[in-house]
Amino acid sequence: MPQALVRLREHLATIKSLNDTAALLGWDQRTYMPPGGAQSRGEQLATLNRLAHEMLTSPKTGELLAAINVDDLPPDSDDARLVAVVSLDYARAQKLPSEFVARFARIRPPANQAWQQARANNDWDAFAPHLQTVLELSREQAELLGYSEHIYDALLDQYERGLTTAQMTAVFDELKAGTVPLVKAIAAQNSAERDACLHGDYPEERQEQFGKYVTERFGYDWSRGRQDRTVHPFCTNFGRNDVRITTRFNPDWLSPALFGTLHETGHALYEQGIKPELSRTPLERGASLGIHESQSRLWENLVGRSHAFWSFFYPKLQETFPARLGGVDLDTFYRAVNTVHPSFIRVEADEVTYNLHILLRFELEMALLTGDLQVADLPAAWNEKMDAYLGVTPPTNTLGLLQDVHWSNGTLGYFPTYTLGNVLSVQFFDQALKEHPQIIDEMGQGQFATLLGWLQSNIYQHGRKFLPNELVRRVTGRPIDTSPYLRYLREKFGALYNLEGAA
Repeated sequence: MPQALVRLREHLATIKSLNDTAALLGWDQRTYMPPGGAQSRGEQLATLNRLAHEMLTSPKTGELLAAINVDDLPPDSDDARLVAVVSLDYARAQKLPSEFVARFARIRPPANQAWQQARANNDWDAFAPHLQTVLELSREQAELLGYSEHIYDALLDQYERGLTTAQMTAVFDELKAGTVPLVKAIAAQNSAERDACLHGDYPEERQEQFGKYVTERFGYDWSRGRQDRTVHPFCTNFGRNDVRITTRFNPDWLSPALFGTLHETGHALYEQGIKPELSRTPLERGASLGIHESQSRLWENLVGRSHAFWSFFYPKLQETFPARLGGVDLDTFYRAVNTVHPSFIRVEADEVTYNLHILLRFELEMALLTGDLQVADLPAAWNEKMDAYLGVTPPTNTLGLLQDVHWSNGTLGYFPTYTLGNVLSVQFFDQALKEHPQIIDEMGQGQFATLLGWLQSNIYQHGRKFLPNELVRRVTGRPIDTSPYLRYLREKFGALYNLEGAA
């Protein structure tokens, strides 16, 4: 290995350790930190983020990159891709002053703490000033990063490199055209009793026990992970050997913790599956948030809400909750976990209506950034769009615009990656089935080694080595395509709701 490359890796490893330490503090903030620690945590994170940013943007980074002759490296090698990714990160980071990075990091823990309290107390006014600060800093960040068409492009590019607002708008247009008729057809025959078996007495400790049983069969390595409770579930990692998931439990409703656990496990399997050679480099994380979300949605929905999956796991679930499920047959339960009805909460939404929740947030974020919508007017705008897209109006702000953690974390531009993940989950799963048709039968036997192995070989091991669009083409042979996802929704829910011609 060239000496300049060795020195670059050593330099990047130090930066990675600083970022991992900041992530560890972020995990603690959202799980165990006492409320009074928010201000101090902001200062700690500001220091770590500033130091990592200063190291990345230092002349040393540029000198080390310049000293490496990329033409001497195989183009698809880890080293060549590392230099390419770091060059992009270096160029982008130089646009942001270290003072700004520290300032933005400093306000996030207090904003997050204010959001948690506001959500618990249905107190929008307590969070609104923090969101105003986040919005102003997000606008400043976008201007520093630069954009050619829409201010939203600069923020979206941070999470899905190369994706534009115009491209995302086109994706939403295709999904609206394909799903709104399906939503209407299902609404005409829906029944409030369809998912009744999911509600009732579901003790938290038994929910947790069953969730761990499933995730272990999926392949989640508990010696390199753990699960904790939080207000808004998430997955985080500090390297491939420490990948943590979180959830929240509802003792009167089975679905949130169950499917939330499967969702976060999908993220965790990705991070645990990155090959060891990428450890302590900027490549030791997912290719993008859209690619990452494709894995959480794949394991949650394409696996976890499938009939094959429950043909194996349902007897175990009945044993775990005999009073609630002992008299409920498999097909009734399968229909229950795939019930379609408009809901207030995004993370509890069904597969058909989920993207309408994302569209709402996408449009509101764009309007906030351009100044067409003011923070003070956000509650009314949120409820208007909920009524227009989903036909429901949240009775409280806790069930409305206070439900998501993202704005308190300063991550405007993040939400569209959820919809990209939905689309890509089917595109990837279809390719896995094309190469290994036995996967469905194996799921019915509680076996996931073939599926997990295919994902590790084609997606997970590479980490951030390839740009998202490039990775999709390498794995599936075509660019991001909404048609497989729309076909999946029509076929699955057409059968579940006996819709003629839906497939």
